[in-house]
Amino acid sequence: MANIKQQKKRVRIQARQRLENLRYRSTIKTLTKRLEAAAADGDAERVSSEHRELVRTIDRATSRGALHRNTAARKKSQAAKIVASAAS
Repeated sequence: MANIKQQKKRVRIQARQRLENLRYRSTIKTLTKRLEAAAADGDAERVSSEHRELVRTIDRATSRGALHRNTAARKKSQAAKIVASAAS
């Protein structure tokens, strides 16, 4: 455990940031599942809106540092494949 005042503060900040990063990652997983469900239903309009929301969330998480940029690119590529398979 930290003894220095500044380090105690850093521990608190890191805990808050860790939870925020977890929220981003969890939301991305949820949105991916929603996109897959929309693709399975064949609702093109819903697939489009879910894909747009997923990509926006991934980009936001990447800019905040919750996701590595290569991870974000991989997830966006996987989402694009889901959209393409729903269109065909």
